[in-house]
Amino acid sequence: MLSRQLLCRGFAALILVFFALPAGAQSFRVQCPTSTVTHPNAAANNSANPYNGPTAFTTSTTGNYLVPSTNVNGAIRCQQISGGDGYATMADGTQTFMFSFGPLSGLADIAAGKSDGSFGANAGTEFPSVFNTIFPGTLQPGDPATTDGAQAYGSGTTAWPSPQYTIGLPTFTYNGAVGLAPDADCVAGNAAATAAGTPLPCANLPPGGLDGHVDPRQIMDVGVMNGNIPAPLMAFDEDDEFFLTLTNVGMIMRPDLFEQHTVHFHGYPNASSFYDGVPDASVAINIGGSFTYYYLAPDAGTYFWHCHITPPEHLQMGMVGQLYVRPRQNRVPATNSLYTALQLQDGVAPGQTAVDLRTVCNPSADILCSTNVPAVNTATQGTYPTGHPNAGKAYMYAYNDGDGSTQYDVEYPLQIHGFDPNFHFVGMTFNPEAFADMKDKYFLLNGRSYPDTVSPGPQMTQSSDGRAHYSQPLNSIINIPQGGKALLRIADLDVAEYQTLASVGIRMHVIGYNAKLLRDQEGNNLDYYTNSITLGGGESLDVILDTCVNRQLFNSCTGTNATTGAVATPLPKGTYFLYTPNLDHLSNDAENFGGLMTEVHVN
Repeated sequence: MLSRQLLCRGFAALILVFFALPAGAQSFRVQCPTSTVTHPNAAANNSANPYNGPTAFTTSTTGNYLVPSTNVNGAIRCQQISGGDGYATMADGTQTFMFSFGPLSGLADIAAGKSDGSFGANAGTEFPSVFNTIFPGTLQPGDPATTDGAQAYGSGTTAWPSPQYTIGLPTFTYNGAVGLAPDADCVAGNAAATAAGTPLPCANLPPGGLDGHVDPRQIMDVGVMNGNIPAPLMAFDEDDEFFLTLTNVGMIMRPDLFEQHTVHFHGYPNASSFYDGVPDASVAINIGGSFTYYYLAPDAGTYFWHCHITPPEHLQMGMVGQLYVRPRQNRVPATNSLYTALQLQDGVAPGQTAVDLRTVCNPSADILCSTNVPAVNTATQGTYPTGHPNAGKAYMYAYNDGDGSTQYDVEYPLQIHGFDPNFHFVGMTFNPEAFADMKDKYFLLNGRSYPDTVSPGPQMTQSSDGRAHYSQPLNSIINIPQGGKALLRIADLDVAEYQTLASVGIRMHVIGYNAKLLRDQEGNNLDYYTNSITLGGGESLDVILDTCVNRQLFNSCTGTNATTGAVATPLPKGTYFLYTPNLDHLSNDAENFGGLMTEVHVN
């Protein structure tokens, strides 16, 4: 009885803190520049730029530093997330409390299921032209990330990411940052903005006076109880500058806690300690505050991210997410040699003068560096053929391989995680948490257990605020064109268990481990084929599911091997399964036939 009184009093106090303060009481702010020293041309920062060689530099007009002059690679990407709490629904119907991150940009695409790899998986990670916009109206609580279903969905229907499903899509279309508001003194037509000799901050602002100021009411309306599992996906290109704003909106269900949050890019190379999210070496974000992390994407690969405040607790409670960097090789123009493009990156091309200093790897100049240029020059960049889902677009790769060995047709992020329901229940109350007794009973792919893994569209949960939230926006259905290849970016941030995934009927081609291409110092590929993979917490694997038997060419399921006579043949259309052979992980708590399992559709 006493704990219930404390909860009610604490909840009321927190409501007063959040909603009775003046609008400017919170220190919320969002950063997304349209240009930087590294990417000075604002007009070129809203799309992926072709890779024609290393960026060349020249001395700035002041003579104090270098600035890019030609081959300016990459662009600018921005994202906004909230740190707080929320609920998720397990496959047996149990509602589970979480400490969690939620999206505050790309909301319409996320609500429409467009974080799915079949859409390019960029929902939430936006170019400045999308991010720096103002919602044309007034955001209401839950628009659309925490809205009621009737408000979110229109009457029209259109194809869902999986072609066998048709469902009403949200009428809400806004993908910019939540809460962005113009600086009143800098709006065109204002006396302060139009006066002669206008001083900063009005000078050099984007149209409309946007300079990072926000309306905190909109952020609180959308961000509170808006937790996602997994946390919002982050996906961008090598050479991009990435600005990530974390806003701590507090935890409504735990008003006794004044939890800080951070973002730690696990295993990310060359990260500045100031932006690494480890609180004793950088900063932590208090309730009512925002902080913008900065990264210059150096190396392609599959990573992941999590909160680094009391990690065993916050990871178990759900503060984990997927992150990956797409390689420069995707942006090599058609008909250009992949081998030469990789030599240019490594600084080993004949007659080369410019190099990409952040990723250069030339053994002749650095005895501690081993080249990753392949032993054989075999491939040029091409485009997907007519009839392909990506027809006319350049081939995509998992890594800068130089030989096309990591080429794929579609990509899917798969975040493995486990939940201990007792730990989560205790986490919602005021009891001591028994870390030593932690035992996962729900096993999740992208925040869902089977059969929810193959349920189309975003999954909603009604939380304690009475609203339906998109708590689990990503399903795990894998759709592969017949004869094509799907890249599975698999990351495990489980706290207590090792996890195994097996593929039935389709071989797994393992090409990368912990964001590194499997290749030796002589340039020989060390990739391998298997039917199952096992990961511990903090590990990632890049796996290609190839639906072509005896593939001869990396970009098509045709041809005959001159030595063996083997003919390339597509696998039959149909449904295959990706699942764990650990029987106790094929369960939803006490219910059988669930857990780590999803479907692979060859169509």
